[in-house]
Amino acid sequence: MIAGLGMPSAAMAAPGTAVLATDDAPAAESESAVTVGVATRPAGEDGRPDGRSRFTFAADPGQTVTDRVLVGNTGTARQDFTVYATDAFNDDAGELSLLPTDATPTSVGSWIRFDDGSDRVTFGLEPQEVRLLTFTVAVPADATPGDHVGGVVASVLESGAQVTVDRRVATSVFARVAGDLQPQLSLTSYEASYQGDWWNPFSGHVQLHYTVSNPGNVALAANLTSGTRTWLGIPVTGEQGGKVPVVLPGNSASYESTVDGVGQWLYLNPFTTLSPFVESPDASMQVVVTPITRDAVAFAVPWTVLILGVLAALAVLFSRWRRRRDEVRAREWMDFVAETAAADAAALAGTRADGS
Repeated sequence: MIAGLGMPSAAMAAPGTAVLATDDAPAAESESAVTVGVATRPAGEDGRPDGRSRFTFAADPGQTVTDRVLVGNTGTARQDFTVYATDAFNDDAGELSLLPTDATPTSVGSWIRFDDGSDRVTFGLEPQEVRLLTFTVAVPADATPGDHVGGVVASVLESGAQVTVDRRVATSVFARVAGDLQPQLSLTSYEASYQGDWWNPFSGHVQLHYTVSNPGNVALAANLTSGTRTWLGIPVTGEQGGKVPVVLPGNSASYESTVDGVGQWLYLNPFTTLSPFVESPDASMQVVVTPITRDAVAFAVPWTVLILGVLAALAVLFSRWRRRRDEVRAREWMDFVAETAAADAAALAGTRADGS
């Protein structure tokens, strides 16, 4: 029985740490409403769950490590299980995933063997039944230093009328080979764009697009700190946090994030600081990694301010034009009045001269 084992339900692994990889196929129909449940969990020497959520090893080249995994049937019918190991990688969304079932592992997945010396075992389990498997990790003598990541997979084939679905659940394996560790993450691309309502200069946000790559040999996650500055480096937002999931050595993944509350300052200088760390409950696996910062330039045109400025400038120009025109007309009127007065005076003087 699996009671007390704490196994998750169908097609779910230990939250946040186990690797889940299910083949991309529609669910098979079942007239008897049979559910398929697959679960895996690390076990201690006593054969019971020991609180670990993943397998973590540190070994020298040529060393062999032994461990145990519990495989359980949490479904409602007897199922045939195939258990094997494979390698992990970062998928397009940046999450940890596993190689397809028919792909041959070349890293830690190829180092694991079970009690009978094979790289996979097949057996049947009744509903709520669990089986303990012992396996060894034989690190090659020429293994490269750093982290090698994969998973111990439990697979159940669910046959339907039209398709067969491979239900796979795995507990992740992080194996660190001793040697020259080179922990490093890099922001290989970093772009920013401004989005907001043209009529509201005080509301908007900066959309960040960036790619995180791992050119080193240590699996690293990272905390993010993002913000936006403007002219003379003046901050226009508070710093906002975020996180990048584990990026495996040699892998990269693209992400998007948003910095809110950005006004239309015309010139914007968004930035992001990446603070890498080893995401492991084992303190001995931690390493020191230097944070990195990237920034970009974006433009947020304050159209409302510009329109109001143009209207104000036009009003000033019109006012000046109107004042100058009125001044010209006033001078012309004064000249006309003066000329008329002079003509009247001259005519009056002539009349007096004739009468005398």
